[in-house]
Amino acid sequence: MFDLKTPKQPSEDAIIVSNVSKHFRIPHEKKTKLFEHIAGTLKGTTSTYEEFWAVKDVSFTVKKGETLGIIGENGSGKSTLLKIIAGVYAPDSGTVKVNGRIAPFLELGVGFNPELTAEDNVRLYGAIMGMSKKEMEDKFEEIFEFAELSRFRNMKLKNFSSGMYARLAFATAAAPSFSPAMRAAGWFDAGG
Repeated sequence: MFDLKTPKQPSEDAIIVSNVSKHFRIPHEKKTKLFEHIAGTLKGTTSTYEEFWAVKDVSFTVKKGETLGIIGENGSGKSTLLKIIAGVYAPDSGTVKVNGRIAPFLELGVGFNPELTAEDNVRLYGAIMGMSKKEMEDKFEEIFEFAELSRFRNMKLKNFSSGMYARLAFATAAAPSFSPAMRAAGWFDAGG
């Protein structure tokens, strides 16, 4: 008889991390000036380092629509792993494959300028995240509604409280993932 095979579906994996490792070299003595490095070289004393493995041989897959939490003690490599997935760090070994777009929340607000208004900062941050001008304009009102900062959009960031700053940074970073379902659920209706 006939052997009908179903067509292969596109990958449903959003993130694939395979045998990823990352280490850092921690110097035993601190040399901050060029003179200290030159003097050490002339004296024949070289800096010694300790190897610190922040992430070692980590593998996992996250399917589209799944949520993953990374839990661990301070210094266990959580932020390093997230920075590798976001492309901030390159792994020393292993591979990371991301199917889709990532908006890392690791350093919210990095790139904000306190002398600019909230509106100007949102546009600047969107450009830094790689959003097109049209994408930014389409999400612009939703960002301020989601952050509940519409009335402060023309205020300079230096006058924001730390909470206002964080809300604006989060809303701007999350903007690419805003969906019609979020709007239908009332996420952007500050009044109700």
